[in-house]
Amino acid sequence: MKWVSKEIDVYLTSTNYIDTALVTLIPITFGEDMKQTVSMGEFSTVLTSEIERQLHGRIFAIPPFTYFKTESPTEKLDKLEQWINELKNSGFKFIFLITSDHEWKTVEDKLDAKLIWIPAIPLEHMDDKYKSEILHEQTKQILQIVTNQWQSDF
Repeated sequence: MKWVSKEIDVYLTSTNYIDTALVTLIPITFGEDMKQTVSMGEFSTVLTSEIERQLHGRIFAIPPFTYFKTESPTEKLDKLEQWINELKNSGFKFIFLITSDHEWKTVEDKLDAKLIWIPAIPLEHMDDKYKSEILHEQTKQILQIVTNQWQSDF
């Protein structure tokens, strides 16, 4: 499910079945590495959309968690922990965080959610067929992580 009004009614009547939140972590910067940073967010967002499409009805794709790269790791972590707590308090049993920002790996052990780090692959100049193949492979890997997490809970 996506964070769009037409799907909220379905979510409200199906909360027993939708136990998984998917949050994309997107850095923002206006510095020298702006293009690379935008590419990281773009890649993570495309993957999140594809995972939501394939697991529609079980996963809720929450709006992206955006943050400035200039924020300290503690600031980012504190804000993200608030999001995670809110999602848990709202009934989400599983929370997956998708990002291409490697800095989150340094605080992964402090997160009360499953971090999925995928290195960004620039999509802008890529042939559509090749882009589709890469996205398919990356999505397949993430789907395996999600389903393994679901199965380990039973």
